[in-house]
This record gives sequence, structure tokens and C-alpha cells, in this order.
Amino acid sequence: VQLQASGGGLVQPGGSLRLSCVASGFAFADYAIGWFRQAPGEEREVVSCISNRGDNTFHEAFVEGRFIISRDNAENTVYLQMNSLKPEDTAVYYCAKDSGSDTVLNGMDYWGKGTLVTVSS
Repeated sequence: VQLQASGGGLVQPGGSLRLSCVASGFAFADYAIGWFRQAPGEEREVVSCISNRGDNTFHEAFVEGRFIISRDNAENTVYLQMNSLKPEDTAVYYCAKDSGSDTVLNGMDYWGKGTLVTVSS
């Protein structure tokens, strides 16, 4: 099982980025996927997650209305569109495979290496 996150970088406040998570080694369409982040000196926290079919999504309150999670099961890829970025969004962003199919965060059993997002002027 492998998950590879990409798309991070330096962006000014108010800007946008789209993260991608490409997965392999498992039946991608059978499992929910989540995005998490960890800021320097902080604990890792959940950002968004999406059910296996993409028909159910969850976004934490601090990104609601700004971030959109989506997936393309034909491409084994989950996306995180991040708009109206704020300096407090600066963190390493990780994608992870859920052990279940819905967005209830049943327990993440595989993690990818993160991608750094820096929001600064």
C-alpha cells in the first residue's frame, strides 16, 4: 500500500493550492480517504475526509467553505482544493487510507508522506 501526497508549496494569504494523493496497492474504490495536517509544534489533526464513492464528505469547521475534498476512483486519486488560504493553514499535509468505506474515521491504517504547505506573504 502506498499513498503519495503532492501539490504543496508557498502561497500568499488568500491564495489557492490543490493537493493530490495518488494511491496504489489496494482496492482504492472500497475505502474512505482522509487529509490530515500537522503544524510545527502542534498535534496532527484531521482536515477533511471522503467516503469510498465520494458521495459523503466531511470538513473540519476551520476549513469549511474554503477547502473541498474530492476523488477520482478511475485515477486512484483524492484531491484537496484549498482556497482562501490563511497563515494558520501552514502545515505538513498528509493523506491516509481509512480502514472503512465511510467518513466516520474508522481508523487510518496507512499514511503517505506529507507535503508542506506554507502560507506567507
